[in-house]
Amino acid sequence: MPHAEGAPGDNYVPMALVVYLAFTLSRVFLSYRIVLPSWYLMLSMVVDVGLLCGMIFSLHLQYEQPPAFYLKSPAMMYLFFFIALRALRFDPRYVLMSGLIAASGWSLMVLYALTYDMNDMHISRNYVDYLTSNTILLSAEIDKILTLLGVTLILTFALFQARTVLFDAIQSHAAADDLSQFFAPEVADLITQAAEMPGQGQGEIRSAAILFVDVRGFTKTALTLPPETVMRALACYQQIALSAIEQHNGQIDKFIGDGILATFGAVQSAETYAADALRAAAAVIAALDAGQEDFTALGWPGRFATGAAVAAGDVTVGIVGSQGRYEFTVIGPAVNLASKLESANKVQRTRVLTDRSTHSSAEAQGYNADILRRDGEIVSGLPQPVDLVVVA
Repeated sequence: MPHAEGAPGDNYVPMALVVYLAFTLSRVFLSYRIVLPSWYLMLSMVVDVGLLCGMIFSLHLQYEQPPAFYLKSPAMMYLFFFIALRALRFDPRYVLMSGLIAASGWSLMVLYALTYDMNDMHISRNYVDYLTSNTILLSAEIDKILTLLGVTLILTFALFQARTVLFDAIQSHAAADDLSQFFAPEVADLITQAAEMPGQGQGEIRSAAILFVDVRGFTKTALTLPPETVMRALACYQQIALSAIEQHNGQIDKFIGDGILATFGAVQSAETYAADALRAAAAVIAALDAGQEDFTALGWPGRFATGAAVAAGDVTVGIVGSQGRYEFTVIGPAVNLASKLESANKVQRTRVLTDRSTHSSAEAQGYNADILRRDGEIVSGLPQPVDLVVVA
């Protein structure tokens, strides 16, 4: 507010500031104790604007000038501060109401000046006359009111858009969290971040490696055990395998009973997909072997034996299903080959198998481990003999 030193009239500003300070302190105190009701927040806006307009109004009393005098006060720009302050609540309703109250308050100030005794002032269209005398320039006051309303509408729209984006982000994050309970996190992100919901027939071809893991004699043993024992052992097995697979950049595609299908480089392109898959296969078997005591404690009789196989090649990654029941999966010769190789572990008396082509790709990607070659082996379900590589 302009300094009132030397003004012949009474100075009401200090008294108004004391009242406003008391109101502000009470508002702060209440906000820490309760959730302030909407009507109280609306009252606060009226008090803010009313106090500022009242202090501006008092200028013509202090200086004993016509009301047109206070219309030139730069203090009216504090109205924009009150409007912007409401944006901190991140609710466009309060910004809109604050702007409407501010515009209404200044409109009343202008209306009072226009209806006051016009002996000492008049309406002018001359800007110089307006600045140098007690005249009212209607276009200037209209501009102030329109600017107040314009800023209010812009802030209201901006807050509305910001809230929409925020809520969409929260919903997407929650959806990704929910989906990650059923899909790999990377798959959940692909679904929630897609421009449109993925549908049947959508997919792409990628170079990837497929890992199959299976439990030996699971069905036969499970028939002799209580259901809760079977499910606890299955959950333990899946958690151990999941941890080992994720540590080597793999994603679980699906759990198939006691089988696990994992992919490397299918959901997200990777330069070391084959090497990662072979390392993961060996890690899964080693981790499950190390956890035998856990399975015994859960009531699993005998050894919890598992086998795994890896095959690499081009696969189609996409959505399959119909009538609203879809599944994100991989399709291709590598998937079929990995499944057949895993079954071949029983015949070959091995733990981890792959084929020569996959092993060569893994070596090119930095994989180096002791292996055993078995060329020209017959694998059930495959039309041609396969050059096998025993990893474990």
